Amino acid sequence: MAQVETAVNAPHRLGFLATLRRDTWWVEPAAIAIGLTIFLGYLSVSAFLDGWSYEIGPYLSPAFEPKLHGVYDAWWFSPALFILWIPVGFRATCYYYRRAYYRSYLLQPPACAVGDLGRKYDGEGHFPLILQNLHRFFMYGALIFVPLLWIGAIRGFHDPDQGWGIGLGSVVLCVNAFLLMMYTFSCHSFRHFIGGGLNCFSCSAWTRARKGLWDRVSAWNVNHRLWAWSSLAWIVFTDVYIRLVANGHITDPNTWSGF
Repeated sequence: MAQVETAVNAPHRLGFLATLRRDTWWVEPAAIAIGLTIFLGYLSVSAFLDGWSYEIGPYLSPAFEPKLHGVYDAWWFSPALFILWIPVGFRATCYYYRRAYYRSYLLQPPACAVGDLGRKYDGEGHFPLILQNLHRFFMYGALIFVPLLWIGAIRGFHDPDQGWGIGLGSVVLCVNAFLLMMYTFSCHSFRHFIGGGLNCFSCSAWTRARKGLWDRVSAWNVNHRLWAWSSLAWIVFTDVYIRLVANGHITDPNTWSGF
């Protein structure tokens, strides 16, 4: 019996955006593009909004944590730029965010089984994509920010003039520190840092302890996308909230007599 062979070309060979998919595949990359533009765009602008106060009482915007203004401050250079290059580099090289902006901004490809722009992808061994391999080093820097953010959150419970107390801003800062901590701890590189490079998980108490931590981090890693988006959205909310309080647009409910 004669056999009929049917050749199916790769989507990108059929043309840009060519696909046999009938679902609304474009919704996710479009929504991600809008979300990244809004949140990252705001944080980029926020770093230079020195004239719009970002600190009041015990509250300091996490975009400026740790507090460097006063140590070095100039009208032409925001102190936030001393800080943000580490978390920005960490997110920009993050495995999840790579997938997000490769699809949403670069359209490489815009979705599974959808034709891309036709550029050849040969891995991350050549410039500029080879810079993505800096992710593990940005992770080391991001780990330093975890205790720094918690210190800032705890400081939010102590007004320098009125002592200890609690305000809505204190809770907002704690949630921010928690979400950024979980985004960092659920990182794929952190998972490998905890449990990678081992040939045996049960050979010693040390390797068994690492196996236990690896199991926990692996559970967090399953929801890495959730932590990525929630932490990004919340840091924007935290910055906006503290600025609105600091500039007198809203009042922070708290146990102190007032700022």
